[in-house]
Amino acid sequence: MTKENKNAFSDPKEAHILVVDDELANVRLLEKMLMACGYKNVSSTQEPTEVLGLFQEHDSDLILLDIDMPILDGYGVMDQLNELTNGKPPPILVLTAQHMQSHRQRALDNGARDYVTKPFDADELLSRVRNLLDVQMAHNFMQHQNEILEDLVQERTQTIYDTRLQIVRYLGRAVEYRDEETGLHTIRMSEIAVVLARASGMTEALCDLLLNAAPMHDIGKIGIPDHILLKADKLEPEEWSVMKTHAQIGADILSDDTSDLMVMAHDIALTHHEKWDGTGYPNGLKGAEIPIVGRLCAISDVFDALTSVRPYKKCWSIDDAMKLIVSESGKHFDPGLVDLFVQNLSTIIGIKEQYAE
Repeated sequence: MTKENKNAFSDPKEAHILVVDDELANVRLLEKMLMACGYKNVSSTQEPTEVLGLFQEHDSDLILLDIDMPILDGYGVMDQLNELTNGKPPPILVLTAQHMQSHRQRALDNGARDYVTKPFDADELLSRVRNLLDVQMAHNFMQHQNEILEDLVQERTQTIYDTRLQIVRYLGRAVEYRDEETGLHTIRMSEIAVVLARASGMTEALCDLLLNAAPMHDIGKIGIPDHILLKADKLEPEEWSVMKTHAQIGADILSDDTSDLMVMAHDIALTHHEKWDGTGYPNGLKGAEIPIVGRLCAISDVFDALTSVRPYKKCWSIDDAMKLIVSESGKHFDPGLVDLFVQNLSTIIGIKEQYAE
């Protein structure tokens, strides 16, 4: 399959998957699992020094990578891929017998999108493969959007809009596979953000972009291990450090596309956990340094999360949630947006009722 053709496909089962493990038995097991699940383009190697050549030959969409290998370990392979791709390697799913948090963190820092320890559950591994490929399909689609537009120039306006919404569906579906808190939450927080955006004077064109970009705010959670993402109890400090990386992961996933929608989605993913007083993450931005779309989604996301049931907490009342929102004016939230939130509370409550779980 040529690079030109592979980027046009929409079926993840057509994706190219590269398996890298020095143990032949592991390679054969993974090949059998993937092919039994319907994946048609699976290649493998037991030699980590062959990875770069195979990646360039096949333009791999996903790499299943062992860590403990002779001559060149998995971290070294990731270093080579980062250098070759200017820090933008394909999705890498690390498979290793190492269980320590430090190994997991190092793999994620080196560019791995997900991490599975051996022995692994076959169904879980296949779910993670599917999730990562859904995101990669969206990424491939975005990279080649300009080619699509050239072929459909006569229907340009509607085609652009439809194509971008298709990307949103890809990414939204990928997150829903991982995070049980998505779905109606993303709809509510997006609608609330648009109410505030209109009240602040934002144009209808930008409000429309916001409505479609905001649901991707947590796309980076696709890169957070399940034992952290789905944990019902309070996260330990090292787990919280991993969780916070989802903002940068999301921004990385949504990068490399210059369309207005994806630029806005990138900004939201990166900045929706920044705080007005500079104590947020990942970059500690302060005040107006935070893009307006990030500030809009921050307050909308927090309000809907507070007033919704979660595995780790009960639903807050509207009054209690509003007390917190107001108390965080000038600290977590833009004071001007807090004022607009109070002024438009009845409309916001209507959204909560319309899209109730």
